[in-house]
Amino acid sequence: MASTSVSRIVPALPQKVWDLIGGFGSLPDWLPYIPKSTLLEGGRVRRLENPDGDVIVERLVHFDDAERHYSYAILDAPFPVTGYLSTLRVHAVPGRDDIAEVQWSGRFVPDGATEEEVVELFTGIYRDGLDALHQAFTA
Repeated sequence: MASTSVSRIVPALPQKVWDLIGGFGSLPDWLPYIPKSTLLEGGRVRRLENPDGDVIVERLVHFDDAERHYSYAILDAPFPVTGYLSTLRVHAVPGRDDIAEVQWSGRFVPDGATEEEVVELFTGIYRDGLDALHQAFTA
C-alpha cells in the first residue's frame, strides 16, 4: 500500500476554512480540478467531474464536524489505484487563532502504475488543491 500527505497553512480561522471545505459536495467551491459535484444517496456519495469530463465517484466513510475532518473512498475513477481512502482535515495551530493547517492524505494500492507514479499523482492533486484553497483566502 502506498500513501501520501500534504499540509498547508491557510490564513483564516480553522472554522472558516472548514465552513468552505467541510461539506462533502463543496469541492467545486475551492478545488479548480473539480468544477462539478453532485451528491447522491442522501449525501453519502458524490459524483465528480474534472475539466476533461472524467467522472470520479466517491463514498463518504467518516465525517466528524466537531473535529473538522472527513474520510472518503473512491468507488470509480480513471486513476490507476484500488483501495483508495483519503482524509481531509482542518487543524487549529497552537497559539494562533488566525490561521489553520489543512492536511489532505491518502493511501491506495497502485494498479497498472508504479508506486512512485501514483504517489506523485496524488501528491500533486493534494498540493495543487491546497494551494488553490490558500489562494481562496488571500485573493
